[in-house]
Formats: sequence, C-alpha cells, structure tokens
Amino acid sequence: MRPDRMPVVEIDRAALIANWRMLDSRNSGAKTGAAVKANGYGLGAVEVATALFEAGCRDFFVAWAEEGAALRGTLDRLQADASNASADPRIFVLQGLEPATVPLYLARNLIPVLSTPDDIAVWQAGLRATTRKAPAAVQFETGMNRLGLTSKDARLAADLAASGELELCLVMSHLASADEPTSQSAEQLERFRALAGLFPSVPRSLANSAGVFLGPDYAFDLTRPGIALYGGEAGPGSSEAIRAVARLTASVLQVRIAKAGEAVGYGAAARLDRDTRIATVGIGYADGYHRAASGAGVGMRQLRPGAEAILAGRRVPVLGRVSMDLTLLDVSGLPEDAVRPGARAEFFGPDMPIDAVAQAAGTIAYELLTALGPRVYRRWV
Repeated sequence: MRPDRMPVVEIDRAALIANWRMLDSRNSGAKTGAAVKANGYGLGAVEVATALFEAGCRDFFVAWAEEGAALRGTLDRLQADASNASADPRIFVLQGLEPATVPLYLARNLIPVLSTPDDIAVWQAGLRATTRKAPAAVQFETGMNRLGLTSKDARLAADLAASGELELCLVMSHLASADEPTSQSAEQLERFRALAGLFPSVPRSLANSAGVFLGPDYAFDLTRPGIALYGGEAGPGSSEAIRAVARLTASVLQVRIAKAGEAVGYGAAARLDRDTRIATVGIGYADGYHRAASGAGVGMRQLRPGAEAILAGRRVPVLGRVSMDLTLLDVSGLPEDAVRPGARAEFFGPDMPIDAVAQAAGTIAYELLTALGPRVYRRWV
C-alpha cells in the first residue's frame, strides 16, 4: 500500500489513448505504432501497451529483446480476447541482436531491427541453426550517424531479400531533427526514399512523433510516435493537439518561516532577501525530479530561473537546491491557510507543462519521464 505522503505520478489513460488517436488521424494512409521502450517512457510498458492495443495499435517498438519478451504475453492475451480478427500485434526490437538472444526472439515472436551487417549475419545464422523462418526489419543510416546500414550495406541486404535469404517486414530510418526548423529532415527523407526503393515490396517507416507533424510525405506505411503519446511536445504546432498524460505530485511535509538574511538548503545556495514561507515537499532527485531544476546553487541557474510547481492553484518557485529526497518551495505569495502539511504540489502535469519544467532543468520531457524512480507510485486514472 502506498503511504499518502510519498510522490505519485497519475497517468491519464484516456489522454494517452486520445493522443494516439490524434496522431493516427493525421496520416490516414499509414498505420500508427507506438514506442513503448524504457518501460513505456517510465509510466509502465504493460499498462501503456494495453491501453494502446485497445485503441487499435498493433505495432510496438522497444529497445531490448527482454523488454519485448515482457510484453509478449500481455499482447497475446489481449489479441486472444479481442472480438475482432485484427492483425496480430508485432513487437520490434530496435537495437539489433546478439547470438545468445536469437532463441528469445524466436520463442517470443519478436522482430529484430537489423542495423549492421553483423546483425544480419547473426540473424541468418540463428535461423539456419533452428531451421526456422521469421521476419526482420532493417534500418538505414540517413544522416543521424547513430544506428543503421550504410548505402553499400543496404544494397547487400536488398540482394539477400530479393533472393529470399532475408525475410523483411519493414525498412526504416530515424529522423534526427524533425522537431526543429532545419533542412535535415528533408535531406533524410530523400536518402530514405532512395534506400527504401531497393526494397520495392517492403513496407516503410520514417516518422517519429515530430515526423508525424511534418505531413504525409514522411508517414509512408507506418509511423512510430513516442514522446507525443505521453504528453510531450513534438515540435512547432504540436502542443495544442497533445494532451498531458502524466501528473507528478508530492506532499508538503512541513511549512516554516525563515527570516531575511538566512540561508536555505544545501550549500546555503539561496540567501533570503525577505522573510519567506517555505514548504518542504517529499520529492527529490532520487525520485527523478532533477537537481538541475533547483532554484539556486547549480551552475545553469546563472542562465535561467529554476523550475516552478503548482500549489493551491498557483505557481510557486523551487527554492535553493533540490536534494535527494526533498524539494523546497517558496509559498510566501499564497494565503497562509492555503498551505498545510499533506497538501500536494504538482511538479508537472496538466497545470504545469512537462516541457516547461524540462526547459527550466535544461533537459527534455523524455528524461523527466524516464527518470521517474521506483519510489514514485504509478496510479492509472
């Protein structure tokens, strides 16, 4: 049972589904998958996948085979219980494979995304050793210089596919700057078209969350949104369409008055220029609320103000350094009877946009979500 004073992230199931359906509606000619890696961006991969399956999603993307294996049983049960005869759910594993994991891919019906010639060789050797046939996907390098086959390697893969030695169900690449006003996305699009053309009968996928908002040229056959599903912005024009999914709150443990001239928190980082009412809240960087969100005492605070939270319906600033378990809020501007021990402050959510908090901490919404620690109780609403 969760003690009432511990931090909680409330996850809005209806908002998650609405975000997927909104993204799905933007490109009617393409199917819409979902990135559920990193434990569903920190919110619970099984719960996320269950909600999105019920919304109509059938293509799921994870980073590691173990993540996919943990999902397979849930998705198979959902498929068995489904009233319609829709396509079986597919789980793509983005980070290649090694020989020891091939049996896991085959046993749990996982689809490897092959990004190197070694990936292809390992997959072929594993299939030969088990006399099995199974589909794979291939990923191209189109400008991100991260994972993907070079144009030369892609041609070799195309020869294997044409000869029947490599069964492919998807070719893909990844956009590096789709959320920024740059020419890179258009350049990647042209490279992807050229490489995908080597595989004329294989479905194609390029668009991530931000790519969905670039229009139908980027949609191809399957889009793979991630952060937009979970309430994060995905480039210009996206924030109005995306609903907040996660609401992180924590409880006020104590309220005190500190006098002008006194110091606050570790390192005496904040020196008060007036009498200040302080609410001590039970959340810190061990819970995933970053120290970089501090109101003072970290290097980046010379560049921008610290983060804020919502308490009693008003924005209040973080005061001093965020510590491992505790964060201080300056509640001097609130009515005295509005803040009591047990009151809950919202650190991000519908009233405190996660991207604004991320910007104050010098990071991105992805990191705030995936950093949520095991002490944060996940509650689906």
